[in-house]
Amino acid sequence: MPPKISTDQRRARLAVRHHLAAPAASVPDAVAGVVALHATDPATVHLSASARLAGPAVPDVERALYDERSLLRLLGMRRTVFVTDLETAALVQAGCSADILVKQRKLLEQHLAQQGYPENVPEPATWLKEVEASVEAALRARGSATAQQLSEDEPRLRQQLLMAAGKPYEAIGTVTSRVLFLLAAGGRIARGRPRGGWTSTQYVWQPLDEWVRGGLRAWEPEAARVELARRWLRAYGPAPVADLRWWTGWTAGQTKKALAALSPVEVDLDGSPGVVLADDLDPVPAPPPWVAFLPALDPTPMGWQDRDWFLGPHRAALFDRSGNVGPTVWASGKVVGGWAQRPSGEIAYRVLEEVGAETEAAIEAEAGKCAEWFGEVRAVPRFRTPLERELAG
Repeated sequence: MPPKISTDQRRARLAVRHHLAAPAASVPDAVAGVVALHATDPATVHLSASARLAGPAVPDVERALYDERSLLRLLGMRRTVFVTDLETAALVQAGCSADILVKQRKLLEQHLAQQGYPENVPEPATWLKEVEASVEAALRARGSATAQQLSEDEPRLRQQLLMAAGKPYEAIGTVTSRVLFLLAAGGRIARGRPRGGWTSTQYVWQPLDEWVRGGLRAWEPEAARVELARRWLRAYGPAPVADLRWWTGWTAGQTKKALAALSPVEVDLDGSPGVVLADDLDPVPAPPPWVAFLPALDPTPMGWQDRDWFLGPHRAALFDRSGNVGPTVWASGKVVGGWAQRPSGEIAYRVLEEVGAETEAAIEAEAGKCAEWFGEVRAVPRFRTPLERELAG
């Protein structure tokens, strides 16, 4: 019989390892605890870090990202942008991003072939490689540049494509963002400091090997996947194998091979099969009661595909139709409600289940801390969820 690991034990591990029951000592510790911070919405990076530290951490996060450059924003798992430390970034680049590059380049080549491309080149693949090389050269010449500046230097970035032809959301766009996507997925360019505040999405691009001196460490893809799986299991395990596959975006074969190298132990997760690292079977002591306000797309609720053990019946209120989580209220390892920032700056919240008077008081106090994270800044989540929309007013 496989050893049993209860839901209460999984919640205790989540609380301790994700630095939610007690603050992390530093921004790097907070990031390492969850492997990677979601960065599709730039505000999430700062709010997720602040929720795991003793107080608002925007200056500390910006220093790590843009001055010390010990953290890197990069395209990774499931074609999503994350912020990780440099060691993890190298694993993500070799173990996830490289595969994404192959698929997305082939797709863009197909779209160019179907819709036409300049007649003075023999095929879309050749044209695309020339444009990529030209854009990278232009970026190196400038040192740093916005997408608009690069399209001025390389007019072929303005090549148009008609997407979703005949559908209500049909649109004509240029290949600019898709070429930059390919260069980023290939580890050739990186997002530097944004233009504006910490909620801005207007990034200035840099050559990666100049932004991170010497570039990222080179890994063989299989070895990178093994180490990335180890880090995920340390932070999110025990868990079903399907959760690891979902989080990484790997194929079933890639997931199986990475786990085979780790030789994890099969466990019983309250009736469901899961795996855990062989040296991680000892129970984690349950921490004292705690509450946390986590932002939209926070890495904790987005860390597993199977979320019933901490989410309960609240999925419809707190997730959008694409599976993106909104702002959540947590109490001792489970989601108990949601919250939103109103235009006035007030943090409105709703508890969706009975939690008791002491927890209610702690949640109210945490709402005040959450308002401090934002200060005068107003940030609407990129992906709106039902309860967040209702509370925001």
